[in-house]
Amino acid sequence: MDALLETAEMQTEKQLSSLSGKIECEGPNCHFNSFTGTLHLNGSSPVPVGPEQVLLRGTQLKNTEWILGIVVYTGLETKFMQNSVKSLLKRSSVEKVTNLQILVLFLLLLVMSLVSCVGGMLWKDKHGVDIWYIVKKEHNTHSFGFDILMFIILYHNLIPISLLVTLEIVKYIQALFINWDEDMHYKANNVYAMARTSNLNEELGQVKYLFSDKTGTLTCNIMTLKKCTIAGITYGQSACSVTEAYEFNDPTLLRNLKNNHPTKACIKEFLTLLCVCHTVVPKRDGNNINYQASSPDEAALVKGAKKLGFVFTTRTPYSVTIEAMGEEFTFEILNVLEFSSNRKRMSIIVRTPTGQVRLYCKGAVTYSCKLLSGQMPRIQLNTDSLEATQEVINQSCQDLGTLLGKENDLALIIDGKTLKHALRSEVKKNFLSLALSCRAVLCCRLSPLQKAEIVDLVKKHVRAVTLAIGDGANDVGMIQTAHVGVGISGNEGMLATNNSDYAIAQFSYLEKLLLVHGAWNYFRVTKCILYCFYKNVVLYIIELWFAFMNGFSGQIIFDRWCISLYNLVFTSLPPFTLGICEQCCSQESLLRHPQLYTISQTGDTFNIKVLWIQCVNALVHSFILFWLPTKMLEHDMVLQGGHTTDYLFLGNFIYTYVVVTVCLKAGLETLSWNKFSHLGIWGSIAMWLVFFAVYSFLWPTIPISPEMTGQVNMVLVCPYFWLGFFIVPFVCLIQNVMWKSIRNTCKRTLLEEVREMESSRIQELDLPRDSEKSPRMETANLQKSPSPQPCEVVFRNNSVDLGNPQGSAFSQVEQTGISQEELVRAYDTTKSMPVGTVPSALSEAVLE
Repeated sequence: MDALLETAEMQTEKQLSSLSGKIECEGPNCHFNSFTGTLHLNGSSPVPVGPEQVLLRGTQLKNTEWILGIVVYTGLETKFMQNSVKSLLKRSSVEKVTNLQILVLFLLLLVMSLVSCVGGMLWKDKHGVDIWYIVKKEHNTHSFGFDILMFIILYHNLIPISLLVTLEIVKYIQALFINWDEDMHYKANNVYAMARTSNLNEELGQVKYLFSDKTGTLTCNIMTLKKCTIAGITYGQSACSVTEAYEFNDPTLLRNLKNNHPTKACIKEFLTLLCVCHTVVPKRDGNNINYQASSPDEAALVKGAKKLGFVFTTRTPYSVTIEAMGEEFTFEILNVLEFSSNRKRMSIIVRTPTGQVRLYCKGAVTYSCKLLSGQMPRIQLNTDSLEATQEVINQSCQDLGTLLGKENDLALIIDGKTLKHALRSEVKKNFLSLALSCRAVLCCRLSPLQKAEIVDLVKKHVRAVTLAIGDGANDVGMIQTAHVGVGISGNEGMLATNNSDYAIAQFSYLEKLLLVHGAWNYFRVTKCILYCFYKNVVLYIIELWFAFMNGFSGQIIFDRWCISLYNLVFTSLPPFTLGICEQCCSQESLLRHPQLYTISQTGDTFNIKVLWIQCVNALVHSFILFWLPTKMLEHDMVLQGGHTTDYLFLGNFIYTYVVVTVCLKAGLETLSWNKFSHLGIWGSIAMWLVFFAVYSFLWPTIPISPEMTGQVNMVLVCPYFWLGFFIVPFVCLIQNVMWKSIRNTCKRTLLEEVREMESSRIQELDLPRDSEKSPRMETANLQKSPSPQPCEVVFRNNSVDLGNPQGSAFSQVEQTGISQEELVRAYDTTKSMPVGTVPSALSEAVLE
């Protein structure tokens, strides 16, 4: 941070108290890289104040103990708060579809009630005169309203209210599975993954676009020297996981240095470069030396050299001193050549202890996160005006032609100042089309608000689920804006984690969070929802069929307690087993075949069409479950002792068949059988039969449901009951079994192939080569392609780079108010600073 020369000498309390003047500056805004102000000191000419003199909220001071400043923005007016976005209530797409269809079911309930009211009026007009035991009443507005209310009460259980409770429990347990996953346990810090919300579990299985912060998120903010190549010889062992405790460990390098290896001179020059070519400042703490650096990259190289015996010890304004091989060497600093993203390196010219002049240079040649391949064309947008931005974007869109809007092997690179123009209303549509046509989009030097804006652009104009992941406070906006926000509990504090939906300790854990937990949770939640809709329609539509027999009188065919306990007890376990224990395939298969993620990603297994196909299937089952037993008992039957049956006798028949059918239907939907699946299905059937037997003998000991007394004795001894016990569920489910068999044979998906592989314990999936025999598998092979086909487009603008990518692995700040040379000239670690003083170049700043 560059202080003003006019105030640089004010370093004591007495000097500060004599300062008098004012600052005129622009109003609060969200632009981090701009600031316009004027300092008016009494008795002095006005002095301009720019972004170089501003410390933003949350800035950490390094290499200085204290600083004097003036606060210009506070509270909501700080640039940090100006970049914040409103926290939205997030709901998954599955939840939105479900809520809408519950509303449609409610409208269907009203239609059913209206139809039943009209049917009751017609039936009474036709049969009421001839049937003496029905008191004929004139139909008026009051009786019609009463009948409507009666039928709404009769059919109200059609609305799957229990689904909401079931889903809350299911999602909560799914969240616990994420929290307990040992594969996402970062043992170095003993940090587990954490689901901060359970509403979006299934959304993890539908992510299409991923927005990620790069620095810190992809690099862990841990820089260590792992490998080096000197004179053609590679030193260092690769590490699977890098931690702060990881050390460069290759005795061959030191052995070659000590044993006069032919490359000894090169090794010595390499390590000397690491010690000399940097802007690091050493801080002594007793016998220990701590390094303060403007970027973690620089500190990592100096620390790596230190562990190899080349220790950077002292910095003065015009020299650096190192200890190497037991000797001390001082290099005179002649010039520092700035690091920049164009040069992709920094250099330093020094005079060696022997009087030679050397140019030491360090840089990088590979953006390491592997977002770009060597042959990938790169569209680089770096313009200064709206017109120029619009022109280059429109030209690139025209060059793509028919490939526009399709994913191509292209990369788009844009910086923050250009993005400001690209997000304007007249440009953003074409910019979005261009971005969606590329495999990777890199946005450089964005403000937090711009990160949120670009996520919001995709979120609003593309029907796809977005996920944003970051580890710092500047990522909070996009984390809150995206459908799913993931925070990394890294070295930049916990603000990103505290504002996220899911928190993980390492970026690599995102793979399992999406491909495994996301896919599993999607299948579990959608199957649970579909099943709950199915079982509700099956039972409660039967009341409508019964209304055609009882003259739309409002009479129920089942016992009231049985109706109430249907969702609460007798069919409560199957949806829990589907929602908690179901697995489309194993974790190993999901990670080995990531193209399986497209099954949940596309949402083809759950949508409005699929849901209503399930409801129609339930409607057919309810028709069979009512009319088949009714026809079986059409002529009634005489029980032992000459007694005849009643409506509840038929109701208990049907209720038993319903429980058996819906439980077996859960078995048909189950892909992963386990002890809980068996308990949920067979246990539910047994639970009803035991309850039925006990319930029939409660009255008069417990004064409830006297009409159920002795029903179990009448039902279980009836041969028709046992005939229907096997035939009725079979007739209902045979169509589902046949359809599932035909689909798995003729329209086999990749999931079926993988499941067959798992069942037969084959290690490799042998996909058929004949596309005519298995057209679906040809599509699966295309999905397994690691990247889209190379884009053969003739670009007519000079913003496209077709050469090999030359990246910059150094996160060093460039184009600051104080140059790197001025920075290194400002320190003299041989002198102890008096308390209350700081280097003159860093003494004052304007604070937010």
